[in-house]
Amino acid sequence: MRPLNKVRIEWSPRFAYAIGLIATDGNLSIDGHHMSFTSKDLELVETFKSCLDIKNKTCKKTRGGETEKKYFHVQFGDVIFYKFLLAIGLTPHKSKTIGALDIPDKYFIDFLRGCIDGDGSIKTFKHPESKNLQLRVNICSASKNFLEWIKMTNEPFGVRGYLKNGKRVYALEYAMADSINLLNRIYYKDFPASLHRKFMRGKKYLRT
Repeated sequence: MRPLNKVRIEWSPRFAYAIGLIATDGNLSIDGHHMSFTSKDLELVETFKSCLDIKNKTCKKTRGGETEKKYFHVQFGDVIFYKFLLAIGLTPHKSKTIGALDIPDKYFIDFLRGCIDGDGSIKTFKHPESKNLQLRVNICSASKNFLEWIKMTNEPFGVRGYLKNGKRVYALEYAMADSINLLNRIYYKDFPASLHRKFMRGKKYLRT
């Protein structure tokens, strides 16, 4: 029997989804054995815990210099899992240094769904001239290399995004047709985990 609150390292759709969450909204402590995940969505933190089968308490915290504790947060320790994350390319203070990660091809779409749920968006808006409804899926990161890797990995499947430069972060964005194709990739039949509110935004674009 594995020790309580220790992560079982075995690739699966749920495990890859959790790695996507760590890659975007997670954090590796410099102490060499603690990791944490923070989100505005309690559902997402609880789903993260479920995917890794950890039982640590969820608490609330501030973020980014704010004073109100409106973010949900879980922290846990596991030296072996920490070393695994280092081995696939994650590091402490990863925001600007993260690049390509060693994700098995079979589970990349689950990893990508985690990235979108962690630090991405699925949004609709009306075109200012035609008034037609537009769809955009994007992922944000302070690391251009990370987004370029995701962009390149998706291109063989006919999903072509474009990078947008911001003041502090970059965004990998997909236009209407590519967003639809991307949503149909990440929300495949019987996919195991997602943030419900984002799935509901994308659901109408899924092919039967």
